[in-house]
Amino acid sequence: MGAQNGKDLLLKVDMTSDGQFETIAGLRATRVSFNAESVDVTSLESQGGWRELLAGAGVRSASITGAGVFKDEGTDERARQIFFDGETPNFQVIIPDFGIVEGPFQVTSLEYSGSHNGEATYEVSLASAGALVFTALVA
Repeated sequence: MGAQNGKDLLLKVDMTSDGQFETIAGLRATRVSFNAESVDVTSLESQGGWRELLAGAGVRSASITGAGVFKDEGTDERARQIFFDGETPNFQVIIPDFGIVEGPFQVTSLEYSGSHNGEATYEVSLASAGALVFTALVA
């Protein structure tokens, strides 16, 4: 896999809960992070005193952050609605030359800012709210 354009890392939201995803417009930066907690099962009998972890245990999660400018009234309104209603709709993260991660996310932070001589901007943070599915992109 060669270098990729950052603009190709897309965040999409299911606009009407019918599987029709739209890119959240105006994002200039997007980051996705996958996390897994470990469960330590080390005991006095652990070989050589090395830590042992229980395979398949622990909590897995993902978080998404994005920042950008307002460009599309529909997706801006949908992000606000998700936050204020406490919804956990499906989102997709398109990772170029890698695949698509899809599943429910909760908007955990929605921030707005602007300066006198600049554009209005926003930042959004999401936390996974259930099982995620990964679909590899076929080359």
